[in-house]
Amino acid sequence: MPENKDLLQIKFTDLMAYAIKWRKHLLVLAIITVVAAAVITMPFIIKPKYKAEVIFYPTTINSIGNALFTDLNKREADPLAFGEELEAENALQLLQSSAMTGRIVKNFKLMSHYDIDPSENQAKTKLANKYNNNIEFRRTRYLSIAITVLDEDPVMSAKIANGIAEIYDTVKTEIQMQLAREAFVIIEDEYHKKEKELTDIRDNLKRLAENGVTNYEEQSRALAEEIAKLQSKGGSPTQLQKLRDEQALLSKYAGDFLFYTENLKLELDALDKLRTRYEKAKVDVDKTITHKFLLTSADVPEIKAYPIRKTILLISLFATLFLGFLAIIVLEKYREYKANQPIEA
Repeated sequence: MPENKDLLQIKFTDLMAYAIKWRKHLLVLAIITVVAAAVITMPFIIKPKYKAEVIFYPTTINSIGNALFTDLNKREADPLAFGEELEAENALQLLQSSAMTGRIVKNFKLMSHYDIDPSENQAKTKLANKYNNNIEFRRTRYLSIAITVLDEDPVMSAKIANGIAEIYDTVKTEIQMQLAREAFVIIEDEYHKKEKELTDIRDNLKRLAENGVTNYEEQSRALAEEIAKLQSKGGSPTQLQKLRDEQALLSKYAGDFLFYTENLKLELDALDKLRTRYEKAKVDVDKTITHKFLLTSADVPEIKAYPIRKTILLISLFATLFLGFLAIIVLEKYREYKANQPIEA
């Protein structure tokens, strides 16, 4: 039993002895590993890929009208402010959406670019795997968005990366524009209704003016003063009756006049507020603005990003030597174990 325990113990001197004893084998193994790794990483076996990257900050703007035509103290978002965590998460969601993916695949003809036959089985799955392996969206530690594209064609990698940034703007604008148009139709309808209501009030006031009622307060006060003067001076009954008839007519339309004038003030104020909302909504429909602050655009890469031959060679060499040395230790210990077995008589 103690002998078996000794077999499981490995000393540093034993390792050195094994390394010296098996040095030729380890050297041959290392040479074979290096040659094999070098051959495997050749371009005709593993095609190199080039990396292009775009980095941008999403903006805080959802409504151009609110951002640009609202008082600073009431403004919900600064049009020149970089987006924070919420905007970054929203941007990632949009970049990973089916609307973005479909547009990217269509615009850059990725099915053909990745040599995938649309009619073959699991064509969409193969495309999705290629897409996910070659195109990545991530949020950086500074809350910006990085678009990373790997491609066998360096020019295509930069083209796709820059194109995705442009498509992001387009798709987000289209989504917001759809809502903006619906909102604009509602506000426009309310605005025109309010204009018609004001037109009706003005028409009624115009009819009252045709009946001699232009300013009830001033007119009633003036008539009362005239009647009082005539009565104090002993004016003619005919003239006094005429003034009283005018006063009676004025009283007849007093309620309508006060109703329409008060409504006119309220409706003018409501129309002014609606006009502001209408103009902002119209700006949202008619105008567009970028949804990102571009920090780094993609240039055509000059050096391949994958595979990294030096790294692969070193990892392969260390892994092979480790496994080889482990096999040598097991073999040596096995030999020691066999040598220590008692010889049967």
